[in-house]
Amino acid sequence: MDFPSLLLMTHSLNRWVIVLVTIVALVKFIRGYFQKEPFTPADGRILSVWVGLLDLQLILGFILLVTQPLTRPRLEHGIPLILAVTFAHIHTRWSAAEPAIKFRNNALLITGIALIIIVAVAALPQGWLG
Repeated sequence: MDFPSLLLMTHSLNRWVIVLVTIVALVKFIRGYFQKEPFTPADGRILSVWVGLLDLQLILGFILLVTQPLTRPRLEHGIPLILAVTFAHIHTRWSAAEPAIKFRNNALLITGIALIIIVAVAALPQGWLG
């Protein structure tokens, strides 16, 4: 297997890990908000893992973007995702907030970013199936 194929396969597999962690984080943060749970270090780690996976996906995608032929669908996929990953780092702004606000804001942030990701992946010719 050549390097570009391996890179694309890693990028494609990582998206499913991101989907899984997104679901786990959303369930945890929504439950934490409604059950008025304390925001624990484990909650912070879930968020850090999620952002780290997005950062990894961005790096892999950027390498693919600059090493493969540039097409309109790739740009329509890449630009919104660069913005989504940038927005993912906003969570640090409310690190000192009370737990209910952290849970609410993180759940809303993840939901918004997930929507951007869904639309951006759908912009590719193969969509979510590729």
